Order: sequence, then structure tokens, then C-alpha cells
Amino acid sequence: MREKILHKATELFLNLGFKSVTMDDLANEMGISKKTIYSHFENKTKLVEESTLDLFWFISNGIDEIIALKKNPIKELYEIKKFAMLHLKDEKSSPQYQLQKYYPKIHETLKQKQYEVMQECVFDNVERGVDMGIYRDNLNVNFVGRIYFSGVMSIKDNDLFPKHIFSTPQLMDYYLEYHLRGIVTPKGRKILNSIINSNQE
Repeated sequence: MREKILHKATELFLNLGFKSVTMDDLANEMGISKKTIYSHFENKTKLVEESTLDLFWFISNGIDEIIALKKNPIKELYEIKKFAMLHLKDEKSSPQYQLQKYYPKIHETLKQKQYEVMQECVFDNVERGVDMGIYRDNLNVNFVGRIYFSGVMSIKDNDLFPKHIFSTPQLMDYYLEYHLRGIVTPKGRKILNSIINSNQE
């Protein structure tokens, strides 16, 4: 039952927002009593914390599986983006923004974990791209990794990128292309262009 509650809560939080979903909503949605929820999670904050971490580990493991395939580094970034978007439900409700506003401690912990995972993933991606001659060999890997992470965090900022102007998939596409065009070699640019063209068909 604990797992079921966690999964349903995560789904509701992503679709409706962390602030919007109440324990009553969750109980009604699942056809169980609030008492049952509280027997597994002492309060809503605890439920929010566990659901965000549960989703984080699920996505991290999925990313690890994609990286383990050792695909072309440019294709790999597009695969990771596709996987993350699929499981973040297009972030219709700006959950990242609500998490930051109403649960700042949880948001900070999550951000730190995301940073650690993303740094490792991006550093590895850049190093392999350089070795293959599709990324420029004069890149500062440390800088590229950090600037990539800060960009990913920035495009989730509702004030900077309002949802009525940019959809989340649009932003992710724009940002990934922006990032890659800055680091590819002419050889890498051909691969990037073919991926972008095939995505538009």
C-alpha cells in the first residue's frame, strides 16, 4: 500500500502541483481513508519528500541505463531528454517552482542530488565526445558541466520562461540544441543536424 500511495501522490503532484494536492484529494483519488495515508506517511511534507526522492532515483537509474548503452554522446543527450520528459509528465503544473516556494528544504536537497548526478553524466558525455572528435578538444569540461546544469535549472524558472510563452518540451529542445551547438566540431554538427531534422519530420 505504501508504494501505491507514493506512486499516486507523485503522479498527482506532477500533474497538479505540490501545493494544490491535499491529503483529502489523494485519499479520494485512491478510494482510501486519510488515516491509511497517515499510517504510512506522518504528514504531507514527508510524503512530498519521499515522492520527489523516489522519482529522482527512478529517473537517475533510467539515465544510468541509457549511459550504459554507450551511444554516440549527442544521441545520448537526446535520449536522456526524451526519457526525463516522458516521466516528468511535461511538468504541466510547474512542480519545480512550487517545490522551491513551499518546500524549500526539500527543493535544496533535490537540487544537490540532481547536481551530483548530472555533473557525472555531463562530464562523462563531454569527455567521450571530445575523444570521438565530435566535441571541440579545447573545452573546459568542468565549466561545460556546470554551465549545462545552471542552464537546465534556469529554464525551469517560471519568471524567466513563462509557460504561456514556452512549453517545457520546447524549452528542453531549444536548450539542448543551444548547448550542443556551442561545443560540437563540424563532424558533431552533422550528427546534431541530422537528429534535429529527423525530430522535425
